[in-house]
Amino acid sequence: MPPRRRTAPVDGRAALDVWRTGPDDVPVPARRTAVRFTLEELAEVAPGNAVEVRVPPDGAVQAVEGPRHTRGTPPNVVETDPRTWLELATGITSWAEAVGAGRVRASGERADLSAWLPLQATRRRPS
Repeated sequence: MPPRRRTAPVDGRAALDVWRTGPDDVPVPARRTAVRFTLEELAEVAPGNAVEVRVPPDGAVQAVEGPRHTRGTPPNVVETDPRTWLELATGITSWAEAVGAGRVRASGERADLSAWLPLQATRRRPS
């Protein structure tokens, strides 16, 4: 069963549009909504509990099929900042570029998210 959505897709897409207009000047609530929406999208397209994706201070989600993590530090962790996460989710930056530049910390055999990024739901819709 996919995780329960906390962010309405219309609100998440609106927040992404705000973020796209100026990633450096986006209000914190809009950035936070955009990050949470995209994390929820990842959990929907890659359901599971094998990888914990952390985007402090805005959110975290467990995703990707595999052994369920229940206690202590997860064996598969991806952590990055909000801007990098949104660039990955929207396709502005590739997984390989972000990891190569040290903008993503990924540990564990399932921590490569390149198969799911960019997220299809983040693509701009025709006007």
